[in-house]
Amino acid sequence: MARPCPFKYFKTSREIIRLAVMMYVRFPLSLRNVEDLLHERGIDVSHEAV
Repeated sequence: MARPCPFKYFKTSREIIRLAVMMYVRFPLSLRNVEDLLHERGIDVSHEAV
C-alpha cells in the first residue's frame, strides 16, 4: 500500500518545510528565529507556518 504524501495539505513547498524543520531540530532556535533565517534567504513565511 502506498503511503499518503504528508505535505498535501500545506501551501508551502515540501523543500521549504523540510529546511525549516531541519533548522529547528538541528540548531537551538525558536520558530521566529527560523522565520528570520528563511527571510534572509529570500523565503517569506510566517512563524505560524513554520
